[in-house]
Amino acid sequence: MAKHSPLDDPQTATYAWARYRRLMRFMFMLTVAVVIIAMALIYKQNGMISVHFFIATALGIGFSMLLMSALMGLVFLSSGTGHDESVEDPLKDETDQA
Repeated sequence: MAKHSPLDDPQTATYAWARYRRLMRFMFMLTVAVVIIAMALIYKQNGMISVHFFIATALGIGFSMLLMSALMGLVFLSSGTGHDESVEDPLKDETDQA
């Protein structure tokens, strides 16, 4: 039987998801700032290249940063709420005997 997760409690879950959304808003603002700085530096060093280059670079930087921050935010959410400790390890008995 699975252990009780702290995220099953509505109050804890509400607080945890609000914290996650706050982290994602901050990371979105940081991502926009980094993309703007990167575009300015590329323009300063190379002048006006193809507009497609700027679009691809902005999307690449933006998507990568937002994906990494979303995944790391979920790791922090899981660890910070105690959800990780509620997972039952079926291999625990095997590793203890070895």
